[in-house]
This record gives sequence, structure tokens and C-alpha cells, in this order.
Amino acid sequence: MKIVVIGLGMIGRTILRNLSGEGHTITIIDEDKSLVESLIEKYDVFGVVGNGACIDIQYEAKVKEADLVIVLTRNDELNILACLVAKKIGVKYTVARVRNPDYRKQIMEMKDDLGISMVVNPERETADEIFSMINLPSVARIEHFAKGKVLLVEVAAKKGCTLVGESLISLGKKLKSRVLICAVQRGDEVIIPSGGFVIEEGDRIHFTADAKSLGDFLVEVNLVKSPLRNIMIVGGGRIGYYLADTLSRKKYRVKLIEENPARAEELAEDLPRVTVACGNGTQHDLLLEEGIEAMDAFVALTDVDEENIIVSMFANKKKVQKTITQIESEDLFGMLDELGIDNNISPKQIVAGRIISYARALANSRGSNVLTLYQLVNGQVEALEFAARKQERIYNKPLKALKIKKNCLIACIIRQNEMIIPNGNSEIRLGDNVVVVTTHKNFDDLTDVFE
Repeated sequence: MKIVVIGLGMIGRTILRNLSGEGHTITIIDEDKSLVESLIEKYDVFGVVGNGACIDIQYEAKVKEADLVIVLTRNDELNILACLVAKKIGVKYTVARVRNPDYRKQIMEMKDDLGISMVVNPERETADEIFSMINLPSVARIEHFAKGKVLLVEVAAKKGCTLVGESLISLGKKLKSRVLICAVQRGDEVIIPSGGFVIEEGDRIHFTADAKSLGDFLVEVNLVKSPLRNIMIVGGGRIGYYLADTLSRKKYRVKLIEENPARAEELAEDLPRVTVACGNGTQHDLLLEEGIEAMDAFVALTDVDEENIIVSMFANKKKVQKTITQIESEDLFGMLDELGIDNNISPKQIVAGRIISYARALANSRGSNVLTLYQLVNGQVEALEFAARKQERIYNKPLKALKIKKNCLIACIIRQNEMIIPNGNSEIRLGDNVVVVTTHKNFDDLTDVFE
């Protein structure tokens, strides 16, 4: 596909890094000349320096020939205008980052008129992700395939979990629930496990299941936790606002700490069900005074990664049941497990993942067989849902008779709404959807998985 990316902040660069290796023709637009030049050299893309909402700049970038325009500048109004201009000159599909909650209703009602195919709001989508993590306390992350019929779930194998010390073969014999463990993160290492792999305490486990099997599995392996009720949030920015609002509407008891007095007053007015405290949420005495020791969950959402890490470590020391930490710097990811930061979240990764999945789905209508894509373990692993559309040599043969590439795993087969956890005798048939987990990048077709 021909893709134009306007705005090269953290999200734009993350998307560029992922899409540049997939065979697309990509043009980037930004007003920062040095940034455009460095990215042209790094990713072998075309580049134009200028205001991406200006029609002359879009003509110079040949936006008219694009299949997809992704607009990610810091300015909502500019993003909306850039999509409107792109639509005017003939682009069919556009994605716009729109962060201001005041625009949400109008944008959703006027998407077609504004020429916007998809709207992304990093803060709202991050808040939704955190809410899911609080609502399912045992689960660190959950993604959906096959329109929600198949779940890809991440859990931590902590002390007391009956997974610890078991091989995948022994678990297969003991467990009644239908799940497949398809990837394990152990420290900095990512493993696509075989049957003899033994789970250790501290491993982060990714498995596929359907909704019923998820609950059964968590009960079987002693990972069911009591519901979280008392939630403390440090940081009253947009994510903190969205999260506090959602939690309070679901009957959670929420305390939100915001340092800026004017912002704290505004939050108190807008969130009548939330207890808002004004103060520095990174201060030891204030956290104790506001009752951190009585909290079931703690969410660190300041603008400074290091502050989020420190206060999260303090929450862990005070035995808070679940701690969730916002982290933007990829340089810090490698040390988080050793610091006890089990549940970290990155707005740029969440939004980049949504947009990349949308681009993959669009490419699917143009020949790619990838329906859904998620990135796991900070981008080291991809989970892809393929459509088995046209007849291939690999169909109607037992998987044990096929040679699957190293570090690839067939995680699930969906056949006529039935979820199949595959074994060596399972077959892929024409019309199936197939979920694959792999450390390889840029797979475009199911046949790429096989030798």
C-alpha cells in the first residue's frame, strides 16, 4: 500500500518503524526538517518538510495517490483539517489522532463528512486498557481475535500459582481447561515454548483461550484474585481523568491525586464520584496520608517515567494488590521486571498497535491475508490472525507432517465459529482463520509460517 504519515512524534515514529519493513511505499510529512531527513535515511522512505494540513504540501507528497493517510500531530484541529484536505483530494482512508474529549461526540457523528475513517485517542484508549487490567485483576493484558471469540491473555506466574514447576506436557495432562501457552517472557528473553518447557516463578505467560476457558483456567491454576475496589491514581491528566470517570461509574472507590491546584479543582467539579486530593503524589508522606496502604490498586500516571517507577515500587512495598505504571521510554522496559514493575502500560504502544492493526486489515483487502495483528513483549513478538482464503499445499495435512519455522507456533484455529486448540493431528482447512504467534516480523501470508 501507499501510506502517508503526517506528524512524527513518538506514536508516528513507532508506526513508521513497524510499517516500513512490510513492503509499503511510505511518505512522511513533518515541519521538523532534521527529523524528516534522519528518518528518510533510517527507514528508506520518502519525506516532505512542511505543514501536513496544507494542500500544497499534500500535493508535493503525492497524497492523492495514497491508500491510507495517518495524521498524528499534537494539534487536534490540524489533524482534522489534514484529513479533510486528504479526503478532498481523493484519499479514501484516513486516521486522525483527536485527544480533546470535547470533540469526541461531534467527531463520531461527523466522521464521514470530515473524511476520517478512524479516530484514535491515546489517553482514552490507555484508560480503557488500564480499566480492563483492574476489572480482571489476575490478567496483565487481553487481546481479541476472531471478533472476540478468541482471547490472547497475559498473566504472571507468581508464587502460589500451580503453573510454576510444570512442563507444558504435564500441564496438558492435568488441566481440564482448553488453553494453549504460546509465548513466555523470562527476564529479557522471549520463548516460543515446546512441550518440555518448564514454567518458572516470575515468567510472564501468553496463552490463547475462549471466554469460558479463561475463567476455568484462572481457577485451575490458582490465579483468581479477589475483586479490586479501592483505587488510587496519581496524575490528573487526560488518562487519569478518563480512568477515574470510568472506574467511578462502575462503583469503584477512586482517589485521584493531582499536584496542580487549578487542575485538581477542575477534576473535583467534573468527577463528583471521585475523591480528588491536591498534592504531589510522589511524596512519601502524602501517599501515606491519603491511604495508600488501604488501596487494592495503584495507578501511576505522572508525565515522568522515573517518578512512576519509584511510586509504583513504593506501592508494591506497601503490599498494594495491583500496581499499574505508565512508561513511555523504551530504554526502561528491560529493567522493569527486576524492579518489580509487573504491569506497565505505554500509550504510544497501544495507539500504534491499533493503527498498525487497522493498516494490516486494510492491506488484507488488497491481497494480504492478515486480519488482526497484536504486538507483545514490547514489540518482540507478533500475534497474527490469518485468513486461509485460497487453496495451499499446507491444507488438509496434520500439523505434525508440516515443517513450521523456528520460533513460530500455531496458537489457534477458528473453524465456523468453533475455536480449536491445535495438536499435532490438527489440520488447517480452506476457510479457517488461524492465529500464529512468532518472533519473526513482517509475515504477510499464512504460508510464511512454514518452511
